[in-house]
Amino acid sequence: MATSTRDGAPHEDEIRLWREDNWWIAKDVETGVTTQGKSRDAALENLDEAVALYRGEIGREPTDAELEELGIDPADNTTGDEEPPDVLK
Repeated sequence: MATSTRDGAPHEDEIRLWREDNWWIAKDVETGVTTQGKSRDAALENLDEAVALYRGEIGREPTDAELEELGIDPADNTTGDEEPPDVLK
């Protein structure tokens, strides 16, 4: 596996970008956040947004009123002690 260094020292701002089945896949190595897009630019834009969400730099929790408007009971909107599904790990 390749490693990345800058001036001989490892760095944390590394991304990987590849094409798979007509989609561009972008992965932030530090966080493990991965996105896709129909173009390289779209995949990278999606990655920027997803990493910002992951780090809590943008976005917010929905309000109970917003959940109810979508037909979701806020009391049922918890994972509790359950493990998240594999797709979310």
